[in-house]
Amino acid sequence: QVQLVESGGGLVQAGGSLRLSCAASRRTLGVYAMGWFRQAPGKDREFVAAISWNDGRTYYADSVKGRFAISKDDAKQALYLQMNSLKPSDTAVYYCARSDDVSTTESDYDYWGKGIQVTVSS
Repeated sequence: QVQLVESGGGLVQAGGSLRLSCAASRRTLGVYAMGWFRQAPGKDREFVAAISWNDGRTYYADSVKGRFAISKDDAKQALYLQMNSLKPSDTAVYYCARSDDVSTTESDYDYWGKGIQVTVSS
C-alpha cells in the first residue's frame, strides 16, 4: 500500500509563497497521475492541480492558475506544489493524492495523504 506524506505547510502573509511537498512511502509502480486538493473550513474538498506522471501534462483549477505550479521528481517519487501570490482564500488543508489517470475528480484518486495546513493571513 502506498502512503503519501505532505510537508511544507505553515503560516504565511498574503502575497507570500510556500512550497508543498508530497513523498511516497515506497516506490510505486504504475503511478499515472498525482494531484493536489484542498479543503477550507466549512467547505467541500476541491481540486487544485494535477500532473500526468508519464508526460508531465498539468491541470489547474481556475482559482490558482498563474499562481500555483505543480511539478514532480521521478527519481524521488515526489510531488510538489509551488504556491505564489497567496491569498487568504487559499487557506485550507492541502492533500496530495494518486490516480490511475489525470483527473480533476476527487473520486478518481485512490491513495491520499493526511493533509497539511496552509494558513494565509491578511
